[in-house]
Amino acid sequence: MRRIPSFSALRAFEAAARLGSFARASAELHLTPSAVSHQIRALERWFGRALFRRANRQALLTADGQRLLAGLSSAFDDIEAVCADLGPPSPTSLAVHCTPSFAAKWLGPRLPAFVEAHPGIAIRLSTSADPVDLGRDEAIDILIAYGRPPGGPGLTVESLGPEEIAALCTPEVARAAQPDAAGTIGPFARLDSSFSPVRWPDWFAHNGLPVPGGAAGAAFDRGSLVISAAVQGLGVALETLRFARDELAAGQLVRLGGDRTASLTRDLHFICYRDRDGALEKIQAFRRWLLDVEAESRAVVA
Repeated sequence: MRRIPSFSALRAFEAAARLGSFARASAELHLTPSAVSHQIRALERWFGRALFRRANRQALLTADGQRLLAGLSSAFDDIEAVCADLGPPSPTSLAVHCTPSFAAKWLGPRLPAFVEAHPGIAIRLSTSADPVDLGRDEAIDILIAYGRPPGGPGLTVESLGPEEIAALCTPEVARAAQPDAAGTIGPFARLDSSFSPVRWPDWFAHNGLPVPGGAAGAAFDRGSLVISAAVQGLGVALETLRFARDELAAGQLVRLGGDRTASLTRDLHFICYRDRDGALEKIQAFRRWLLDVEAESRAVVA
């Protein structure tokens, strides 16, 4: 059994000490000033020592009162935080989960536009490369899945649109590997993205080229890191243009081989949400915005 005084008395003391006034504490707690004063006096009797100095209608903390306030403030902060975590989310909040690269290279830079257009929807964004099961994780409203579309009953899955996956590198690397008259591309370092379902053998086969012998280049567990490595001239990235549009527009990256090599096309990102939530306006608003912005982005690149 815990040996602590009345929680109501502790709460009344914390409010009065934090706000510096019995009257303001009574307003916050929806109690009368006399009720607050009564609870604090009961607390002082329990401790056997004064917590406030009362003089000229002022209530100042004693040294013991300051010590108690310091401990209670920390404890009440912890209580408030865990209650907020366990409590139901606001009806206007929208929890979105995606991979770190999608958040960094696509969603994050565009998200302010959604927030401005929908001020009544509070976005809560989380990221990870781990698989997510919407049937079990009720805290997530919309999942933007990468790679293969998730399956399972009660789940709506829609492609964000086809993506061009191209061999991308700096202009300097592209010139060094320029195809010869026979169409053979010079040697280059292949940068690998560990989680991408599109691999270098797919690109070589698509272009009717033999896979070079020898070890590949560096490997990364994020598409955004592969793009960054290519910009730094470390090799050629086989990545979706969805992550490299800014670098292409700035001339930092070009397609290896130019018009003499072909890109692959795949559906790699999928909008997922529970069927039962499909009619919610916040779900539909975010879904429409995702598809509209992606369509606009593809039109700009084309």
